[in-house]
Amino acid sequence: MERLQKVLAQAGVASRRKSETLILEGKVKVNGVVVTELGTKVSNTDRVEVEGVELVKESYVYYLLYKPRGVISTVDDEKGRKTVLDLFPHVEERIFPVGRLDYDTSGVIIMTNDGDFSYLMTHPKFGIKKKYVAKVKGIPSREALKKLERGIDLEDGKTAPAQVKMRTVDKKTGTALIEITIHEGKNRQVRRMFDAIGCPVQKLRRESFAMLTTHGLNAGESRELTTHEVKQLRVLAQTGKIG
Repeated sequence: MERLQKVLAQAGVASRRKSETLILEGKVKVNGVVVTELGTKVSNTDRVEVEGVELVKESYVYYLLYKPRGVISTVDDEKGRKTVLDLFPHVEERIFPVGRLDYDTSGVIIMTNDGDFSYLMTHPKFGIKKKYVAKVKGIPSREALKKLERGIDLEDGKTAPAQVKMRTVDKKTGTALIEITIHEGKNRQVRRMFDAIGCPVQKLRRESFAMLTTHGLNAGESRELTTHEVKQLRVLAQTGKIG
């Protein structure tokens, strides 16, 4: 017997958190009965339906996508904008993005139908590092960079310590290129951190997700993760070290 939200996530319906929302909204039935209790457990013999569609367990798939700017990292968008799913017309499984990247942010994002894997990759307690490169307006002082390293007080809480490195400075245009590595995923976190030190982001790219990079890919292209890469990511989340 396993919790219903875990079964939904493992079947590729959505991430575990989104699966919980579907349950609470009364969109899930077990053996023909609507279930809204998150503690509900089901077995392999139970018939589970999500919005009228019976659950069929899919094989897990894992993709690395070089997300371009101007694409939403959700499975659908009420405004009709292009989403990351539009870049996977060849994939039959119900994949979803692991975490998110802003509309105007490019770079590494993982796509999968494995909810447990997504949880390991996104929950801050597992410490998966994401490195961003930001072009910012203004040239931050050493003390401002130290503030980023120590953590910034945002309206939804203080950010965890970050690794920060100044890459280049352009005094003519009054801009700087800064590398920042975090392991959280607050909404628009990197942009808000730079706003807090008075250096708004003009351009942002996620350069790496753990050991994964966009090397060999153009914006909008993707590739399957190897079995070894998936194993490495799981080990990293569970032990803090690449296996």
